[in-house]
Amino acid sequence: MMKLSPESVNLTGKSTHFSAECWFDDTCILDMDYFVKTLSGIKAKGVRPELIGSIITHYASKWLPDLSNDEGSEVFMGPKDFEDSPESVTAIWMKKRFFVETLVGILPPEKDSIPCNFLLRLLRVANMVRVEPSYRVDLEKRISWQLDQASLKELLIPSFVHTCGTLLDVELVLRLVKRFMNLDESVRSGSALIKVAKLVDNYLAEAAVDANLTLTEFFGLADALPAHARYTDDGLYRAIDTYLKTHPGVSKQERKTLCRLIDSRKLSPEASLHAAQNERLPVRAVIQVLLSEQTKVNKHQIDWSGSFISGTRSPNQLGLIEPPARCMSKREMNVQQMEIKRLKEDVLRLQSQCMTMQSQIEKLLEKKRGSGLFGWKKIIVPSLVNKVDKIGEIDRETDVGYVARQTPGDMKTRLVRGRTPNKWRKSLS
Repeated sequence: MMKLSPESVNLTGKSTHFSAECWFDDTCILDMDYFVKTLSGIKAKGVRPELIGSIITHYASKWLPDLSNDEGSEVFMGPKDFEDSPESVTAIWMKKRFFVETLVGILPPEKDSIPCNFLLRLLRVANMVRVEPSYRVDLEKRISWQLDQASLKELLIPSFVHTCGTLLDVELVLRLVKRFMNLDESVRSGSALIKVAKLVDNYLAEAAVDANLTLTEFFGLADALPAHARYTDDGLYRAIDTYLKTHPGVSKQERKTLCRLIDSRKLSPEASLHAAQNERLPVRAVIQVLLSEQTKVNKHQIDWSGSFISGTRSPNQLGLIEPPARCMSKREMNVQQMEIKRLKEDVLRLQSQCMTMQSQIEKLLEKKRGSGLFGWKKIIVPSLVNKVDKIGEIDRETDVGYVARQTPGDMKTRLVRGRTPNKWRKSLS
């Protein structure tokens, strides 16, 4: 039976100390209907929603280990119990479904009354036992309210739909993120949005390992958040690199589409160094990373040069005071304009080099496609013909030069010898 502790709980809801285990012992309520009636009586006494949520999570985790976060908890119904139980597996499955639907129906409507990770575990079991769509939608709404409190472990919900080709339920996470983005600005702004963006990037890195994950699903989830949600794009770059590594058949245009999601200015020096040497990225994406790093280096050089001229460290580097507003001198303006001009020239030069490299690569690919199994003949045979022609020209030039150096008497002798057969000359000798 339920046990109340006056020292720990005040029915008026004014006490802050509470432990859910003090409400139950090992012989807790087995009848779900009786538990609902008892919980309704507790609510009528004015107990706060946080305490009601703690009672529900403790009760559900005790009698349904799928909802417990403790890996070493006792099993509610294992394979041996299925064999020894007089009830069929279908009857036990229906009881579990009724248990989950009842829990969803008695959840407090307040936002933080139930932990987000418990709601995610409850949603996983609800999808597994195929609860009614209304209960599933209600759970998704509750989770989206506090999605910034979710952990990656609980968000990795498998897909229980046979028509889905992926191991993880990516469409479910996409629905949660879209519901979160449709909330009020006060709820989804600030640190909450940054936490959700980091959570989504980590989820994409895990889901990208699945070879059945399509580009549309990956791009849709990565693009569901605005650009300002990520203060750094290292996590997104890691997810895209993992996807390209797992899916080597992605076309060149699709690679460009994925790399447009990355803001090279938000990459750390380590990620920029890896991206500059990454052969899986398009050439244009690599050039953008190099240009961003060059801009950062030039900016640091300007800051350090200003600090050396003044004899002290730059206020921007100290981070304590803002630089005083003053007009730049003519010399400084000229230097800045020359620097901007030089950077523009470097960008144009890199773009021309990139276009040249792409044209050369396309020519090489066309040559490789044009040469078939006996394509070596096109290279070797013309060279041999040219060599034979050159040898023939050299022989003709030699003969002409030899004839030109001979005297008329020698030419006559040669003609006579040419008319005389060899065997007659040998017989006369």
